[in-house]
Amino acid sequence: MSSRARALVLAIAGAIAAASQTVPPANTIESFEKVWTTVRDKHWDPKLGGLDWQAVHDELRPKVEAAKTPDAVRVILNDMVGRLKQTHFGIFPGEVYHDLGSPEDKDAGEAEPGFDLRVLDGHAIVTDVYPGSPAANKGVKPGWEILRIGSTDIPPVVERLGLQFKDSSLLDLRLQRAVLSRLQGRTGGTVAVEFLNGADAKSSIDLERAAPRGKIMRLGNMPASPAWSEWRRLPQDVAYVRFNIFLDPEGLAKTMEEAVKSCRDCRGFVLDVRGNPGGIGGLAMGVAGWFTDRSGLQLGTEYLRGLTLKFAIFPRPEPFRGPLAVLIDGCSASTSEILAGGLKDIGRARLFGTRTAAAALPSVIDRLPNGDGFQYAVANYISQGGKPLEGIGAIPDEEVRPTRPLLLAGKDPALDSAVAWIQKQKQ
Repeated sequence: MSSRARALVLAIAGAIAAASQTVPPANTIESFEKVWTTVRDKHWDPKLGGLDWQAVHDELRPKVEAAKTPDAVRVILNDMVGRLKQTHFGIFPGEVYHDLGSPEDKDAGEAEPGFDLRVLDGHAIVTDVYPGSPAANKGVKPGWEILRIGSTDIPPVVERLGLQFKDSSLLDLRLQRAVLSRLQGRTGGTVAVEFLNGADAKSSIDLERAAPRGKIMRLGNMPASPAWSEWRRLPQDVAYVRFNIFLDPEGLAKTMEEAVKSCRDCRGFVLDVRGNPGGIGGLAMGVAGWFTDRSGLQLGTEYLRGLTLKFAIFPRPEPFRGPLAVLIDGCSASTSEILAGGLKDIGRARLFGTRTAAAALPSVIDRLPNGDGFQYAVANYISQGGKPLEGIGAIPDEEVRPTRPLLLAGKDPALDSAVAWIQKQKQ
């Protein structure tokens, strides 16, 4: 190639590089306007605490128009929502949105292999295997680590989300959902899962996807969700109630009634809302009523745009009056936090486990025109003790964390601690 031709090629390459540095990312302005308009129209406080939202728009739009990279746009949008000084408002990259397991990224269907999990110290660990499920039939055990689902290596997904949400109280919940969503699909299909089993050996198992346990419930425009509740009397003469979501009023009321009436003479009572993401807020008032006969008590107050909801407790004529423990963790959210935090505030329950998700507010994640994710909340909640749960969560009286060795040994440290506390109380 001649020197003249080489110079021409270099000049063209330089022009292309320069152009790529000056062309704004696609859909930048549409994304900016969607974030700004969403906050203006859906925030629970029309006055935004006195913040001049139009002035924020006028200040930052020129900066967005001049932005040259997606990262630069993201910084500006996060600056905008950051001025609200409230939790659960943020922008994150499109690849993180994909990692979260959005519905369009997986096969249609809610069938699953039949186990639950948590991400513990950066590792996706099985925490519960449902009896009779495909996972149980194939010998999957609590404490096993999930290394791969289909063609997706799980540790990198966990690492990316851990970095993106490292300062978020929603980290545990986001991590759990990101892994669980990759296990779901059509009923009768299979999913290949590679585990690190109890002997620290890799084990690849094809697991059938079966209909989820429980009753499929629908609420408004929300996706259909399975709901189940159960109770049993523990060997230590303690009643234990667990339910996965606040969506089945009839089923939950029946379980609570059976448990309380059958165990009035028990030494204590345990409510387990670990992993419970919430649901119908009013059900928290009904559950709380099984543990007090005092009138005039509240779990707290929720403030929405143009509406205030007081979570009054409806006491039962013959409630359980003995020691009450509530089990919580980072995947307990919304109504679960309202119930646990409210019972603690009125001095009725002691909390065991880890801090909840601090997501008492209805929170939404939308996809922006530029492909990024946008999270925002649409209400505010103040507990009976006068504190917001949003961004703080319900704090356990006794912090108890699960570990892989304990799970492999068949232990449930939070439940064990709660039962030990109940046994120490005066009868």
